[in-house]
Amino acid sequence: MSLSEPSTAQIMVQSEPQTDAPMCMTQHDVLQITLSGPGLVLTIIGIIISIRILHPSLTCTLIALSPLPLIIYNDYENFLSLGPGGTPSTFLGYLKITYLRLFALSDPYKPAIFTDKIYPSVGYYQCVHTWLPKRIGPRPKIAGIAPQRQLDQPGCPKMYRALRQSLENLAENHPKSLRTGTSCFEKKGLALFAQNPINATCRGEICHVHHSDRSMHMNLHPDDAKIVLEKGWGERHPLARGGWMGRYVPREFIMVYAPRNRAELDVVCRIIEAAGFWVSGERFEIKVEKDRVLEVAE
Repeated sequence: MSLSEPSTAQIMVQSEPQTDAPMCMTQHDVLQITLSGPGLVLTIIGIIISIRILHPSLTCTLIALSPLPLIIYNDYENFLSLGPGGTPSTFLGYLKITYLRLFALSDPYKPAIFTDKIYPSVGYYQCVHTWLPKRIGPRPKIAGIAPQRQLDQPGCPKMYRALRQSLENLAENHPKSLRTGTSCFEKKGLALFAQNPINATCRGEICHVHHSDRSMHMNLHPDDAKIVLEKGWGERHPLARGGWMGRYVPREFIMVYAPRNRAELDVVCRIIEAAGFWVSGERFEIKVEKDRVLEVAE
């Protein structure tokens, strides 16, 4: 997800590593301090000396603020560990994300409330009279804003390759309506775009996939997003609250968890079909190329 204004440069398909890199994104606790016996004695002596030399209130202030550099350093390392994303992996990028945390959603599982008129008026699932099963197991652990990544319950590499191939095949089969390219939100990774979007997203982006954790982001009709949230297949992006935050991501922007098996891949494909309906106004069927992708990957 990008926190910079979209450019008008032509979208180029970005190739990604073909190796299935292991998930190495780890998040550490904010602060852990363990004092040994000698360390504890020295700390107490230092506090006593500070009280005698400095004003007690100043000593208390210094003690209270002493963990702050460690907290910032640890938080910055957690930001870097999420890997590349739309925000530069620099300290300035970290400061921007830290500021935006102040406005992040408090409950990413609560559906958004829309009071304005939207089109289509009803979601994809109501139109096609279909449904989604409930996702098995607890939700995965999610961290970050930009990038936002899935930390556990890793997706299956074979399902990830099959999903990428299916998106590319879908665009090839509907060249007047769809295309693939580099994500406009992430500035990297494979994305599916609508050629003539009816709802504004970043250059008509429908969805994009993350190579690092095999999760994805997409734009969904509010009705469909509500179903996805209730069935446990995803969660809202922390900045998807609308208003002035729309300069970063649309209010309909959600994360969908990485598929762990073929059954979950089929469900994810149905969700992407709903995203395509919201952005393009058309209905598409995503067919997973089982023979060419899944069996070759065995």
